[in-house]
Amino acid sequence: MEQHHREVTAPVPGEFVHRHDPADILPTGWTRSQENRYSVSARWPASHPFFSPAAEGRHDPVLVAETMRQATMLVAHAGFGVPVDDQFVMWDLYYTADPERLFLDGSSPEITADLFFPEYNGRPGRVRSLRVDIVLTRDGHRLSTGGGTIRCTSAPAYRRMRGERMAALDRPVPLIPAVAPHLVGREDAKDVVLGPGDRPDRWRLRVNTAHPTLFRRPNDHVPGMVLLEAARQAAMLATGSTGYLPTAVDLSFSRYAELDTPCWIEAEVVTAPGDPATTVRVTGQQEDLPVFVCTLSSPPREPAVAGPAAGSRPAR
Repeated sequence: MEQHHREVTAPVPGEFVHRHDPADILPTGWTRSQENRYSVSARWPASHPFFSPAAEGRHDPVLVAETMRQATMLVAHAGFGVPVDDQFVMWDLYYTADPERLFLDGSSPEITADLFFPEYNGRPGRVRSLRVDIVLTRDGHRLSTGGGTIRCTSAPAYRRMRGERMAALDRPVPLIPAVAPHLVGREDAKDVVLGPGDRPDRWRLRVNTAHPTLFRRPNDHVPGMVLLEAARQAAMLATGSTGYLPTAVDLSFSRYAELDTPCWIEAEVVTAPGDPATTVRVTGQQEDLPVFVCTLSSPPREPAVAGPAAGSRPAR
């Protein structure tokens, strides 16, 4: 019979998920079933200052990506022994979520993330890279499937690699004007990560290093989750809909996004003929060099239903 190793973590240390505010810490514990298989329990907040409820009474689907990120960090530190001062670089992240499992109407806030690491480069305490496949479940039903790749670098090696760029840790970044918050589904300009551009389908990345969620600690480059949020907001602008619900995301990075250089975000609707989902391709560039590319898809909006059932959730 397979042995299960249970690690009691109540609460999960913030340094294990790279968050300092307890309200931002999603995992509640973890279990190891095999050397390369783990299960992470998590709890989704009904409300959050940044991951606020999305259209039609659903959880923000970007919580899927954040849960994947935190679960992977937790296992890397607690399971594989990666030192907490190591640097993680996200190279790609992808997921497909079931929009029916995102509803807030009485479903359990408890989420289970099952992680499988098909291969990892390194030894316990000194892992160099991790590729992970992740399945999220809720109420016993599959919520999403996805995965990603991260690279781990020791603090001394990272400082050598980044060189003079490390000076950006203490250098203030001018905060440029924001696009109107209501255009990107936000109420407060502090949560807007795009500024006006020079044409309708192009915006400048807005870097707010004081943001308590997006910049969880001092950083010498723009975190990957900021770029995912930029892609989501650009998709809203490109489609003209704040109801855009990114239930499928495929994000990859080619280099660091630097803090002190304008990063330009472009978006194009690329929905295939006959596809009911709306797909947008978003790219980021700095100094004419590619930084990231992100493809997002949103399911079709549900038509209004006449009669007493209007606004009710579809049967499950």
